[in-house]
Amino acid sequence: MPIDNKKEGFWSVIEDLIESSEIKYKSGDYKGAIDDKLKARKFISDNSNIINLKSKFKSLIRDLNCNNVKYNLIDDYKTKIDETKKLEIIIQLENLSKVKYDSGDYKGAIRAMRRSEKYY
Repeated sequence: MPIDNKKEGFWSVIEDLIESSEIKYKSGDYKGAIDDKLKARKFISDNSNIINLKSKFKSLIRDLNCNNVKYNLIDDYKTKIDETKKLEIIIQLENLSKVKYDSGDYKGAIRAMRRSEKYY
């Protein structure tokens, strides 16, 4: 299979997982939502050799988050901090998500993961 077909196949799997995660989150299935999001991230890290996969993932997450019509304090804050601080916050929130997931707090885990994605 040529690299472009592989890339598109990987991308469609990631899109499906992210969409599934969003649907599950909105329906209150927090464990299912965080599991799908973690599968998508694992899939990206396992296939990191494919060009632009991480940037397309971040772009997809940004597009999904832009549909929120409420005022977003994080968007305002992002304009005032540098990239180093953004990475620091993302790592901190992702670690918090892992801790909450391991303790069985799936709602807290998916919320921390979604909050970290707002800094993309």
